[in-house]
Amino acid sequence: MDALLSPRQGMKLLVHSPFCEVNANFPLFTSAVSSNVRRSCIGASRLFQMGLKLDKNAAGDHGQRHHTKTRELATNVYGQRSQERVLEEEAPQISETSPSLKVFPGQAFPLGVSEVESGINFAIFSQHATAVTLCLSLPTRENLDRLDGGMMELELDPHINRTGNIWHICIEDLPRRNVLYGYRIDGPRDWHQGHRFDSSIVLIDPYAKLIEGRRYFGDPTNKMCKFLGTYDFDSLPFDWGDNYKLPNIPEQDLVIYEMNVRAFTADESSGLHPNIRGSYLGVIEKIPHLLELGINAVELLPVFEFDELEFQRRPNPRDHLINTWGYSTINFFAPMSRYASAGGGPLNASREFKEMIKALHSAGIEVILDVVYNHTNEADDDYPYTTSFRGIDNKVYYMVDINSNGQLLNFSGCGNTLNCNHPLVMELILDSLRHWVIEYHVDGFRFDLTSVLCRGTDGSPLNAPPLIRAIAKDAILSRCKIIAEPWDCGGLYLVGRFPNWDRWAEWNGKYRDDVRRFIKGDCAMKGSFATRVAGSADLYNVNKRKPYHSVNFIIAHDGFTLIMTANGEGGNDGSNDNFSWNCGFEGETADIKIKALRSRQMKNFHLALMISQGTPMMLMGDEYGHTRYGNNNSYGHDTAINNFQWEHLDARKHNHFRFFSEMIKFRRTNHLFGRKDFLNKNDVTWHEDNWDNNDSKFLAFTLHDNNGRDVYLAFNAHDFFVKVKIPSPPQKRRWFRVVDTNLESPDDFVPEGVPGIGSTYNIAPYSSLLLEAKL
Repeated sequence: MDALLSPRQGMKLLVHSPFCEVNANFPLFTSAVSSNVRRSCIGASRLFQMGLKLDKNAAGDHGQRHHTKTRELATNVYGQRSQERVLEEEAPQISETSPSLKVFPGQAFPLGVSEVESGINFAIFSQHATAVTLCLSLPTRENLDRLDGGMMELELDPHINRTGNIWHICIEDLPRRNVLYGYRIDGPRDWHQGHRFDSSIVLIDPYAKLIEGRRYFGDPTNKMCKFLGTYDFDSLPFDWGDNYKLPNIPEQDLVIYEMNVRAFTADESSGLHPNIRGSYLGVIEKIPHLLELGINAVELLPVFEFDELEFQRRPNPRDHLINTWGYSTINFFAPMSRYASAGGGPLNASREFKEMIKALHSAGIEVILDVVYNHTNEADDDYPYTTSFRGIDNKVYYMVDINSNGQLLNFSGCGNTLNCNHPLVMELILDSLRHWVIEYHVDGFRFDLTSVLCRGTDGSPLNAPPLIRAIAKDAILSRCKIIAEPWDCGGLYLVGRFPNWDRWAEWNGKYRDDVRRFIKGDCAMKGSFATRVAGSADLYNVNKRKPYHSVNFIIAHDGFTLIMTANGEGGNDGSNDNFSWNCGFEGETADIKIKALRSRQMKNFHLALMISQGTPMMLMGDEYGHTRYGNNNSYGHDTAINNFQWEHLDARKHNHFRFFSEMIKFRRTNHLFGRKDFLNKNDVTWHEDNWDNNDSKFLAFTLHDNNGRDVYLAFNAHDFFVKVKIPSPPQKRRWFRVVDTNLESPDDFVPEGVPGIGSTYNIAPYSSLLLEAKL
């Protein structure tokens, strides 16, 4: 037994504080800590009993001396000396001991933290690590904005605590909640081989289900806050309710509302109590608005834990920004803790996120998460922000170019690219997705820059990417909507060519571009516009794909909003493919004609979106005409530029909002606009014999209903009136005018329709018409 548990194989217990200078006041498991390890064996298992003792001399109490040595940490891989000094005690006598910690070798699965019969099990993957140390802390939370507390460190023995590439340990006596944990990991320092090990940094477990850190969003006094994993095995399971059920909305019936949890209610005009503004609970309070608008699915900008103050950790041109969109993931399992109400922290965030989903589901609204698996928050090699993956095993988790000195590859535009089709990383992503479905009951996912997930470990495109196939075929994910953003920043543009296994839908970027160009009056766009509103059969009518696999949108969180005012650079600050038009004047104006034209154009866009075959998606704020004043990439503004302006909604409730709401409801009650199959020649009549005329900017067509409830549509993108001949209605029916975007509210949309439509109709410049055949 002595040979099996020799001193070289025994665990070493270190104590330090990563959050503050060592002092006599930081709380530990007991008042005394020692690195002495007593070993015994119970039955066939190995059991370590650890007496804990604090070196009081190091802690600032000179009344008692112990023989210690101070070990300065080695220079890290970035050429920096560690700022922490670790106290390592050399087997002093134990004068005070705590109740002993019973430590077992543990088990390799599941990864992360789990409760097992022997206690709390910790397991983490690292293929290339040579040393792994588990760091534990029981902090007090007298000041909830600051993580206080010493850290106990347990060095894992590779002969005892390693199975394959997984390091593991089980501790019997740990509390079942409120423990913070992380890892120090060391390994090869060969930069040119892709390694970035740095044992001076306490790293977040990739499988941590909860993350503790800063408690209040954007708190500048706590911008250097560290993040650690935590867990909760004490709380009762969430009560979803006896009558709770998933909405299970068919894909062809979806109307998606893209929104940001924080920005939806952060503004004072929301009228909510400050404690719940910008929170999951804030969304619950505004569900009546979503119901009045008529949407039945929300697509939430990232809600995985992210550091909104990442740009403020060092001087740089962006150090005034707050990342309010959240496309900078710290961890793939933990809900954003600062979306909890009143600084409630990770446990409350988890519970309130479930409350939000339960409330949305009870209202018949599905929840789709915008997820970011193409990169993380850890940035590039020039300005690394190492919090987890880079320090655990950079060569596994990220794409690196061994032929270029081991540099990180960057297909995301954010400095790093996750190595998504590596078997370990692929399983991490699948486990994460399953977690959100099982634990939180989400209904689907929209994958940011999904073309990255179609690249091999060297960055080359794959014809049949394993991860994309696995997501499509996974049994747990089978009920979920899965939506790709089918491009990346490396030029892999896969719109209409995304490897889909007949399951994946796509953000249809060609729909956005073609509809924008036609509505604003570009030449030679009529045919493309017709193709897009008909369901983009040129892109999606292959194999078993359906029209609803095209997610149609005019705008999204990035790009210009429906209403354009001043951007200060003559419209030139964004990319050329925004295809926007200020209607003849940049900025706010008192010109009645320009204001009326802008209003018509917004209604034209919305009408086109809602009558198109495919799945429509609108952006939060469209319903009142939100403007970002020309900023087409406003991720760094935690201000009115992004925040929903509820007073603007109130001011436009009876005109602009009314039109948008009525149009959504008209779509949802009329099966002509959400067909399961692509249009055939019996479903549509194109009133057009001028397809080849590039100067023609007028399009009219009729959608046919088997019961005679046909719909006639006309779009005039000319700057002059077009007098059009109206086709005969079905037998025993008359045409009723439902929409004329040239008219003022409430005449612009009349749900019951206005009768008396003659054989011709004079359609105004930049306006649209919708007629419905009725008895």
